Amino acid sequence: MFKQRLFTTLLLVLLAISLIACSDATEADPTEAPPEAASQFEADTTAATEEAIAPTTESAVVSEEEAAEPAEEMAETEDVEVAESEPVEITTPDEEDLVVDVDEEGITSVDKTTLDQTLATLGIDELTSDEVVGLLYMREEEKLAHDVYAAFYDMWGAQIFSNISDSELSHTAAVKTLLDRYQLPDPAEGAPEGAFTNSDLQELYNQLVATGSASLQAALEVGALIEELDISDLQHAIATTDNEDIILVYENLMLGSRNHLRAFVRNLDNQGGATYTPVYLDQETFDAIINSDTERGRGRRNGQN
Repeated sequence: MFKQRLFTTLLLVLLAISLIACSDATEADPTEAPPEAASQFEADTTAATEEAIAPTTESAVVSEEEAAEPAEEMAETEDVEVAESEPVEITTPDEEDLVVDVDEEGITSVDKTTLDQTLATLGIDELTSDEVVGLLYMREEEKLAHDVYAAFYDMWGAQIFSNISDSELSHTAAVKTLLDRYQLPDPAEGAPEGAFTNSDLQELYNQLVATGSASLQAALEVGALIEELDISDLQHAIATTDNEDIILVYENLMLGSRNHLRAFVRNLDNQGGATYTPVYLDQETFDAIINSDTERGRGRRNGQN
């Protein structure tokens, strides 16, 4: 189950990014309420969220024992604490399990046809409460990446944000494929950009966009932060499941996050040699990713010039 993020610590990190990138930038108020549209969306989707977090005995893919657990127990994450820089064991998909395309810049997108064909060869197992909560959370976390990058492209016009935001659409759609496969309601259904059912992700989105509005460098640093957060969360999610289909999707998404992290750090280096310090990954894991080549996708030359 995903840990509850320490948002006070994260806010300090985001504030530091803003101050370094633009010393005269106006400090964002971390207590600012989400936009009216986002608040209304969250209110309108409360019932759908409760239904999604609490599988019932009517679901053919959730065990009766798990279905009998109270919804509150399934949704609870605050009792799980993991150090921010806990070492992450990076796992990669086998070549025959690759369902992503990678361009020469490292932009990594999930190929829906290949994903569907691959999932058709795998069985559908019962879900634990951890797996249910993880799928719901990851659906919106991948949406958050898209929404933040889309906002930054509108602000700064940097092509990297347009390219990666497009690929993130395929990432969140891949998780949606798993939700459909397990007959789980979609917490992101009908949600406009910048609106999230999960209140922690809503707060995080608001903070990230405010921080990235200070300068292009700050926005690129936020991009790197999002990708390392994805890597950390995906690896911890993989550690809580033995379902082959979930592992396959998560490992492909994590490959994409590693490639996108490399791309953001590379663009930061082009912005006058700015140095990015990891927040969610330990330094050794971060260095191993950054100092390695862009990972390939499907096909012999996928991801190569």
